[in-house]
Amino acid sequence: MTIRKFMAAFIVLFAITSVKSQEKQYKVHTVAFYNLENLFDTINGPNNDEEYLPAKGWTQKKYKKKLDNLGRVLPQIGTNDKQKESPVIIGCSEIENRGVLEDLVKNYQMIGKDYGVVHFDSPDKRGIDVGLLYQKKYFKPTSYKNIPLLITTDEGKKADKDDKEDKSEDDNAAATAGPDKRVYTRDQLLVTGLLEGEEVHIIVNHWPSRSGGEKKSSPFREAAGRLNRKIIDSLIKINPNAKIITMGDLNDGPYNKSVKQGIGAKLKKEELKQGDIYNPFEQMQKNGEATLFYRDAGDIFDQIMVSEGFCKPDAKGWKYWKAGIYNKSFLIQTSGQYKGYPLRNSTSEPGFSDHFPVYVYLIKEVK
Repeated sequence: MTIRKFMAAFIVLFAITSVKSQEKQYKVHTVAFYNLENLFDTINGPNNDEEYLPAKGWTQKKYKKKLDNLGRVLPQIGTNDKQKESPVIIGCSEIENRGVLEDLVKNYQMIGKDYGVVHFDSPDKRGIDVGLLYQKKYFKPTSYKNIPLLITTDEGKKADKDDKEDKSEDDNAAATAGPDKRVYTRDQLLVTGLLEGEEVHIIVNHWPSRSGGEKKSSPFREAAGRLNRKIIDSLIKINPNAKIITMGDLNDGPYNKSVKQGIGAKLKKEELKQGDIYNPFEQMQKNGEATLFYRDAGDIFDQIMVSEGFCKPDAKGWKYWKAGIYNKSFLIQTSGQYKGYPLRNSTSEPGFSDHFPVYVYLIKEVK
C-alpha cells in the first residue's frame, strides 16, 4: 500500500470513528396520566359510593374485570417498538380510595413492575381522589402532600347569570356544597422525589367538572389553575430551575382561561422564560386530537405540562422530549352510537375509561 492510499484510508477511518463518537445515546422514561373512570371497590364506605355497590349490580367479578382492564393499559402507555419500558410515574384520577390503587398494583399484569402508591383522601363529595403510582426502582419520593382547593358557590356567581348552557352533566356545584358554601372537590397532590437521583416535582390534578354549564362552572377551574400556579411558583422560588410536571384531568382544554391564564401555559418551547410552563397538548388540540368526546366533539382535557427547567437546550439531567395520547384500538368503542369513543366503564359492563391516557417522554444523555 502506498503512503497516499494509507493516508486516505486513515482519514476515512478517522472520520467514521469521529462520527460514531459524536452520536449521542439517551435513556428514555415515560411519565403518564390516566383518568381511571370510577375505580370503585364493592365495599360500602363512608363516601358517596352507592352507585358502585353489589345492590346496584357492581359485583366483585366486575370489579376484578375493571382491574384487569386497567392492568392491561397502564404498563403499555407510551410503549412502542423503541420504548419497551412501562411508565415510571403514572398520575391517576377518579379513584375511590388507597385500597383500589393497592389492588391495582397487585394485579397480575402490574405486580412485576413493583409500583408504589401515593394517595390522600380528598373531601370530594363523590368520594373520588387523585393518586400517583411510581416504579420504586426508578423513583424515590422524598415528600408529598395534598393541597386543598378552597372554593365556594359564590365563585360560580361571577359567571353570567343568564348562562343557558347544558345542565345535564354530573351533580352541580350547589349540590356538592356544604353549609359553608364550600364546593368540596379534589385536592391537588404534590409529590417531590428523585428520578434516578435527580429531583423532580409532580402535581396531580382533577379539576372541578363542567356540571351546570361550562361558563357557570369556569370560575371553579380558574381557581384551580391559580392554585396550581401558586404551587409551581413556590417551587420555583426555592429553585428557579426546578423540574416540575403538572398533570391531570383539567375538565378544560389547553386553550381555556384556567390553563392559559391560571397556569400561564405556553404553546411553544421557544416562548419559555424562567419559571414558565410548556403545554405540548395545546398544539395537539389545534391538530384535532382528543382524549375524550362529548356530543361528537373531541377535546383534550387530559394534559401533562412541564416547567422551563425541563426544556432548556443546555439543561443537565432529564429533559422533555415529546408527548402523546395513548389511544390504541383495544381502548376504542368499535360499534354503536359511540363508535370511535373511548371504551368507557359502567356498572353493567366494566370497560376501561371515557378518557384516553396521555404521556410525555423524558430523556437523559448517557455516555
